[in-house]
Amino acid sequence: MPDAPAPIRFILDGEDMLVEDAPASTTVLQYLREHLGRCASKEGCAEGDCGACTVVLGELDAAGTLQYRPVNACIRFLASVDGREVVTVDGLAQPDGTLHPVQQAMVDAHASQCGFCTPGFVMSLFGLWLQNPCPDRESVLEALSGNLCRCTGYRPIVDAALRMGGYPPPAHWPRTDACDPERRTRIQRVQREHSLVRPGWQAPRTLDELAQALEQSPEALLLAGATDVALWSNKHLQTLPEMIWLGEVTELRQVHCDERSLSIGAAVSLAEAYRAITTHWPTLSELALRFASPPVRHSGTLCGNIGNGSPIGDSMPWLLALDAHLVLRKGPRERVVPLDAFYTGYRQNSLERGEFIQAVRIPLPEPGQLLACYKFSRRFEQDISAVCAALSVSVHEGRIRAVRIAYGGMAATPARAINAEQALVGQSFCRTSFEQAMQALESDFSPLSDHRAGRDYRKRVAAHALLRFWLEHGEPTSAIRIEDVSAA
Repeated sequence: MPDAPAPIRFILDGEDMLVEDAPASTTVLQYLREHLGRCASKEGCAEGDCGACTVVLGELDAAGTLQYRPVNACIRFLASVDGREVVTVDGLAQPDGTLHPVQQAMVDAHASQCGFCTPGFVMSLFGLWLQNPCPDRESVLEALSGNLCRCTGYRPIVDAALRMGGYPPPAHWPRTDACDPERRTRIQRVQREHSLVRPGWQAPRTLDELAQALEQSPEALLLAGATDVALWSNKHLQTLPEMIWLGEVTELRQVHCDERSLSIGAAVSLAEAYRAITTHWPTLSELALRFASPPVRHSGTLCGNIGNGSPIGDSMPWLLALDAHLVLRKGPRERVVPLDAFYTGYRQNSLERGEFIQAVRIPLPEPGQLLACYKFSRRFEQDISAVCAALSVSVHEGRIRAVRIAYGGMAATPARAINAEQALVGQSFCRTSFEQAMQALESDFSPLSDHRAGRDYRKRVAAHALLRFWLEHGEPTSAIRIEDVSAA
């Protein structure tokens, strides 16, 4: 008889779990509600937008440090929490029913009405509470940017968040639990030494194992965060192919920096990747905050965003502007390709059969290099771009020595504006040069109209992004006038 599938092992609210019969496409939320009957975690959107399903995931990072982060249970496959700890809203109160400070603060601030969204808010705040005992208002708003409420107007929820640090430390789940050596040891006990292999799911533990697995099953779906793939099953009811998960490959969970570039592995989360990137390129900080929500950023990956190849993905424009390169792996062979040669068409790329993205290399700033990235969308938070523009301009002695301009939302792939670049190279760093580049941009793209924006709007916004760059980085006397940027 064939060997039985390896069980999924993890800790759920302090209880060791051993799951043998869950299909590969089962999400954490489905397992909680449908298999265990634990319905406190809610299903609202089933696509990671509303936050009603939020749980906190505890795992050891590449350095062996125990980290607890909120994630969306509705788009997190159960097999991906193997060897980890899942904390739900059911696990916060003490056994005698005494509420956790986060929960008590919500009660005292009258921060719940219908209650449907409340468990998700509690878990997002619990994740914040573990990291920051006394958050300020901006930290609270950022932490809650992935949670939607239709009743309270958010004010009492924010009030609860600002007062939750003033309660006495709880006996159950104090902050010290997040760094408790015994808890770390317990998580290590549910981890496995060898790859998890189940029907429809493989989780290699080394780079060589991953390369071999993909060579043997080149039609398999490589999975990093599943923030996009989970919707194929949840929303489109597709039967998923065999999946190979990258989250156990230590080499892919690392960030390296040398004197020339920053290398980010394919399994590094978006949150960790942008934290490293903004250390060197602080002008990307706003985009980092507007890229999805914290729970999505804690699951999704930068290289997954690149591999997805969406023409409106927010990472690709600035990566193109910085001349990022991809490290690709097939079997024992590696090759390095520039990102601007990677995409061949709408959601198509130059990956060979059995080849995968191992890492992305991002050049570090050089003297005189200026970078800006502008996201245009209907909402500030949790919205897909109508247009995303990125400009890297190197200036030396008042002249533009080098320039790279890239856009998302203007073509079938993220793409550079070659004509606008040529109009700027070698020119004086002045407003006239950028106005000429705006005219040259007309021949770079022929965008489409869709439900996010019309063709004319996209063209106008894209052009005014060039002017905005000049107004922000030009001579100190170049004050920004309302009429300059009103169209953008």
